[in-house]
Amino acid sequence: MTNLHTAAERLRASDPRAAPDEAFTESIRRRYPTEREVDAVLTGKMRRRGGSPYVQPTLEVLVEGARKLIEASLGYEVAISEAKWLSGGASKLQVLFTLHWSGFEGASGQAQSTQLVLRTEPAASITESSRMREFQVLRAVEGVLPAPRTFWVDADASYLPFPGIIYEFCRGVAKPSVDPGKVSGLGQNYGTVLRPKLASQFVDMLAALHTIDVARFSMLESFEIPKVGSNEAVIKQVNAMRRVWAEDRLEDEPIMEVVYQWLIRNAPPIDQVSLVHGDYRNGNFLFDEGTGEITAWLDWEGAVLGDRHRDLTYATMRSFAHVAEDGKTILCSGMMASEDMFAAYEKASGLKVDPERLKYYTIFNMYVLMVLILGAAARCSYGAQTHQDVLTNYLTGVGYPTLAELCDYFEKNAL
Repeated sequence: MTNLHTAAERLRASDPRAAPDEAFTESIRRRYPTEREVDAVLTGKMRRRGGSPYVQPTLEVLVEGARKLIEASLGYEVAISEAKWLSGGASKLQVLFTLHWSGFEGASGQAQSTQLVLRTEPAASITESSRMREFQVLRAVEGVLPAPRTFWVDADASYLPFPGIIYEFCRGVAKPSVDPGKVSGLGQNYGTVLRPKLASQFVDMLAALHTIDVARFSMLESFEIPKVGSNEAVIKQVNAMRRVWAEDRLEDEPIMEVVYQWLIRNAPPIDQVSLVHGDYRNGNFLFDEGTGEITAWLDWEGAVLGDRHRDLTYATMRSFAHVAEDGKTILCSGMMASEDMFAAYEKASGLKVDPERLKYYTIFNMYVLMVLILGAAARCSYGAQTHQDVLTNYLTGVGYPTLAELCDYFEKNAL
């Protein structure tokens, strides 16, 4: 037995969260009510927990599941070739393959070959999320932002070992050749030539997302649409994170309860409902390094209907920034100074950036990062339920300096 598996056994023996019973799960559900689909996903996570240590599905198993899903949808036989693991996706399993099919017209249609990506998850993820919501939001942004075109979804794992979606393969790179070694965009430096080309698109696309035609919200059937003037949706989103902390943490941090209570008491009403990406930053888009064109926005699993300031503050978090060549200017998401980003956003979107909401959602997003790093990522590692144990252990290690940043910012801006 490996050391990792031994640690997992010790954890199960001493921690009620390692193998929760139904009463434990239900008590958390009642305490932190959230959206129906989010509730279903998190409840499913808890009911799966406590089984054997994670064994990664083979490439063959995933390809066979994808083939069965596609054939069930199309009603005729297809072939899959050139399947291989695809890097990226942090806590998700991704497979690139070529589909040989005759289109949606049927078996009598024209033969064609299409490169597609299967995106599924291990037994546990850093961000436990709904593939159905991800599928729907990608459909909703089609034609508004560059994003993968979706084809099929297996929301309840009828064909795959875990829920998954299949979408088109998008061209581009996530990291520039001048600075290729960063983890998931942390401190990514695009350089003085590429940076201005990307920065204008970065802001304009965020503005386009937040001002998307509300008629497209009808495509988001697994989302709950907030009411303008109400903070109910904000509280549900805070509760979702607090629930993950209650379910996943290995040890308690008193500041997390203090911040949670503050977030609930000070939740601002939504003045305009926006489609929010939830992870809008460097490292989550692909681009053509030659032209500087952003070719696709990825990782939509955390998307919500809510307040635009959630994306604005996430994009400007210090974790994703670096210092410019002048040695003093902090470039948010490797793009521009925060004040310049907010000014450009207001011009592009026609929406105001509210300083008080910026403070609130900065604290909210710091809280989210702590939940994901010291809660979900740590749980994945010690529970031996992911293929990314090296990454999740690394994230856990950097969690405590980030927790100190949360304490400092909270003390200065909330107390």
